[in-house]
Amino acid sequence: MKTYREELVFETKTRRAYLNITPQVEAVIQKSGVKEGLVLVNAMHITASVYINDDEQGLLKDYDAFLERLVPHSGTYRHNETGEDNADAHIKRQLMGREVVVAITNGRLDFGPWEQIFYGEFDGRRRKRVLIKVLGE
Repeated sequence: MKTYREELVFETKTRRAYLNITPQVEAVIQKSGVKEGLVLVNAMHITASVYINDDEQGLLKDYDAFLERLVPHSGTYRHNETGEDNADAHIKRQLMGREVVVAITNGRLDFGPWEQIFYGEFDGRRRKRVLIKVLGE
């Protein structure tokens, strides 16, 4: 079995952002040479997320509005009493998830209709990483 590891680096200009990283993941799979296997894609920071959904701008805005209603940045959080201001980002990450695992078939992501991989940023404006680990033959 082959393994291949690569990191993506992001530094968003805004506090919250939703980036379609499917092309970058596909490029890593191509570099790996794996034709049949699995790819793990995970956020390496506790205020960011990786998830799968449709790349439709209305849906991305709906996600952002929903998360901000559910866990507002301006809310009162004990974590923020430590001098931080990102408790909401930690909670949003828990809701959206840490990672995805996708099958690789014939050297390509084996997706259902409309599925895309996203990086969700909830405490941006600083450098963060996403791990891509490819396993297979």
